Amino acid sequence: MPHFKVAHIREQGQDMIIVPLDSAFGRKITSEQQSVRTELQARSRAAGLAGTVVPVWDDGFGRMGFFAPIGWRAFFESINLHWVFANVNREIYW
Repeated sequence: MPHFKVAHIREQGQDMIIVPLDSAFGRKITSEQQSVRTELQARSRAAGLAGTVVPVWDDGFGRMGFFAPIGWRAFFESINLHWVFANVNREIYW
């Protein structure tokens, strides 16, 4: 049964569902990443969470990779995985 801890936050007037994933996510091709994000988005909605799913992962050398809307880039470049894990406040599973 898939199980994810997420940071459900409101930032810049937007609801965000930040989902930490394994670093292998960053090595997937874009279409596979989009497929995973789409599944997580549907499951988040089914769990009653409002907002846009943003997968994040350890991209090596202390960097955090993310798959976010272009307008949110500055915000995601300003945070790190430590911040994400400190803000985990929900779980989704199916």
